[in-house]
Parts: sequence; structure tokens; C-alpha cells
Amino acid sequence: MARYGYHIVGYFSKEKESEDAYNLACILMIPSYQRKGYGKFLISFSYELSKKEGKVGTPERPLSDLGRVSYHSYWTRVILTYLKGVETSVSIKEISDATCVRTDDIIVILQELSLIRYYKGQHILALPAKVVEHHLGTCGSAGYPVDPAKLQWTPHLTLSK
Repeated sequence: MARYGYHIVGYFSKEKESEDAYNLACILMIPSYQRKGYGKFLISFSYELSKKEGKVGTPERPLSDLGRVSYHSYWTRVILTYLKGVETSVSIKEISDATCVRTDDIIVILQELSLIRYYKGQHILALPAKVVEHHLGTCGSAGYPVDPAKLQWTPHLTLSK
């Protein structure tokens, strides 16, 4: 008979109701499990919950230094993976709707990667395939995958007054 052991590697708390659209209030990784993909797993898990809720989310601010690195890596991977599969023009809102990442966070990532430009009075995305592939190769691993099909969760319902 096989024996399975379980270890606590980290923790996160989900915001039930947030005026600032926070989908995660606190995330903590036990130091010996940091930089092993578990943080990205919890971040990804929180966004899968947001997708189930049909809400765009962002973590509670301010982000710690490690939190900033982890979220930026996660957002970069999610946004670029989405954009890699898009063959027509796309808006920041459409990216946000598909990924549940807040538009402000998307814009920050696209600016950091120099993928958004101001041209003839409007912002446009500049997405050469080689550049997208390069950035995907440098944003770190995806961490442990979250299988949304196995997620059994009912979002918190708010009562209208």
C-alpha cells in the first residue's frame, strides 16, 4: 500500500468582496519551498477562481519584492501565451476578459516588454512573433499547472440591497 505525505508549502487568502477588485489578499510561501513553482501555482489558482467568478482581479497592494517578481512573471506568461494564439487585432480589454488580469496590470507588462507603442494618437500593440517567443523564454517557468476542470468551487454570492 502506497503512503502519501502532504506538506504545507504555502498559503493564500481569497478576497470575497473587494472594491478594488483584489482577487488575492495574502500569499505566503514557506521559505524552503520558494522559487520552486508553488507561488505561481497559487497565483494561477487565484486567477482560475476569478474566472469562475467572472471577475477580473489583481493582488492586494503593495506587492512585496518577491510578490512583484512572481506576479510579473505570471502575468507575462499568461498575456504572451494568450497573444501568441491571437491572429487578429485585439484590445487590452479583450486580453483582460480572457485572462482575468486587470487592464492596468496588462498595460504595465506590455510597457515593460516594449510591446505597446503610441502611434498616430493611439496605443497599439507591437507583437512580432520572434519578440513574443523571446519574452516567453525569459519569463520563467509556468509553475505547476492548475486544471480548471478539476476545480470544484462555488463563488461567494453577494446579496443586493
